[in-house]
Amino acid sequence: MPKATQTILEIDLTALGHNYHYIQSQLKENSRIMAVVKAFGYGSQDIVIAKELEALGVAYFAVAYAQEGVRLRQGGVQTPILVLHPQAVNFDIILDNCLEPCMYSLKILEEFIAFAEGKKQKKYPVHLKFNTGLNRLGFAKGNLQDIFSAFANSTGVKICSVFSHLAASEDLKERAFTLHQLDAFAEISQEIKKVLKYTPFLHTLNTSGILNYPQAHYDMVRCGIGLYGYGNDAQQSSKLRPVVTLKTIISQIHTLEKGDTLGYNRAFTAQKKIKTATLPLGHADGISRAYGNGVGWVQINGQKAPICGNVCMDMIMVEITDIDCKEGDQVIVFGEQATAEDFSQAIDTISYEILTAISQRVKRVIIRT
Repeated sequence: MPKATQTILEIDLTALGHNYHYIQSQLKENSRIMAVVKAFGYGSQDIVIAKELEALGVAYFAVAYAQEGVRLRQGGVQTPILVLHPQAVNFDIILDNCLEPCMYSLKILEEFIAFAEGKKQKKYPVHLKFNTGLNRLGFAKGNLQDIFSAFANSTGVKICSVFSHLAASEDLKERAFTLHQLDAFAEISQEIKKVLKYTPFLHTLNTSGILNYPQAHYDMVRCGIGLYGYGNDAQQSSKLRPVVTLKTIISQIHTLEKGDTLGYNRAFTAQKKIKTATLPLGHADGISRAYGNGVGWVQINGQKAPICGNVCMDMIMVEITDIDCKEGDQVIVFGEQATAEDFSQAIDTISYEILTAISQRVKRVIIRT
């Protein structure tokens, strides 16, 4: 892999393919993958990721908001796209870009039916989301009769899929709750199948659900974090490859004498003579101010360099006293060896937050390994 000469986010499409094929190998026959590419492809590069997955044969994409789907369409993505959290103000761009909205409440359903009919649509595909315990978005089971009535009185829309979302599929201590959710979804699905004259496809599993609850693979699974190389536990993650590596360089090296202070608010005081390196990335690039003063580290020439002082907007400083390095040397913030999961643990967060926080001003570099 090429050495960094500036701060870059390296995106390895070979690793993405590895993860896609591994997840596919875990699925039951006839179950397909819906790839979640929201938040710029979990902080990477959504269009590049989607085009690669499209070439690999992914069945569907999912995004959070309509504008994310528009970006994919403008980038040439042709595969169906589910918008998980549509809002009425975006109905026009949803229709104009052939995006498929999630219906999660009677209000949004009634509004979209009226919109679709006003646009002379026939059987426009929509997806019904049911709340089975996450209590975030979704119809209640008690809404079924109102849903049936709405569809019976309209030819403008058609149910393409029915789905739910698990609250704790990665936590086996919550297995009883997850099984309760899966049972609730099965009951709702059966009720819908009894009424409809056609069969929408079903999906309710996320990455951890795919691996922990194979009995519920249904027609499709929704995979997000797993595609990017993280399985929510060490055993699962060991079979995946991190897709992104955040790299930077040493801009300058300083020698601090005992008693010298470092950075804003003089937050760090040298207890002895040390060396520090200044790196060109900071909280505007996604490195939280929760890091610093010994919390978190980066890798320089294979050794750990702890972050010291307060994280600045555009720079961080690390201690390199015992590291053989020079200005211009490459620095690995996280990647395949020291992962985003490792990096996240220092501030008690999760890989999702670390990955999606990487600023769009960080240059994306596409590689294949």
